[in-house]
Amino acid sequence: MEGFTVWLTGPSGAGKTTLAVKLARKLREMGHRVEILDGDTIRKTLYPELGFSKEAREMHNRIVIHMAKLLSRNGVIAIVSLISPYRAVREYARKEIGNFIEVYLYAPLEVRIQRDPKGLYARALRGEIKGLTGYDGVYEEPENPEVVIDSSKMTPEEEVEAVLRKARELGYLP
Repeated sequence: MEGFTVWLTGPSGAGKTTLAVKLARKLREMGHRVEILDGDTIRKTLYPELGFSKEAREMHNRIVIHMAKLLSRNGVIAIVSLISPYRAVREYARKEIGNFIEVYLYAPLEVRIQRDPKGLYARALRGEIKGLTGYDGVYEEPENPEVVIDSSKMTPEEEVEAVLRKARELGYLP
């Protein structure tokens, strides 16, 4: 089987990590080789001092794109969990990787503030950080993602099924 990449994009608190973990578990149960490329983990491991300027974010995204491309090329299903706020970078990922499913996760701002898994919204509301993606920072919504998920209305299990259904439609899964 050829590999492919599931690219989860959306603002902080939209549910990318939850979906990545549950999707990976399901795919492994189905007998597939899977790797999660979590943007936060890669950043902390490889270059913790990297900032969040547009240039720094694009460089970070390009490294993740390269990793996903290598995994997909070698028969692994790469699940990328990355805010990836810029449309042009996601389009570059689509072209570079080939077998690609863009999944746009969103939830209303109030829901993301309630979830606030990293405390980022609380810090932004107190004025301690500026430019938080999806709050006062740029996030360019995808124009034609293969899957759109409102994580405030779907269960994680329903989200997993939506992605698997699209992977089957595209011929990536039997």
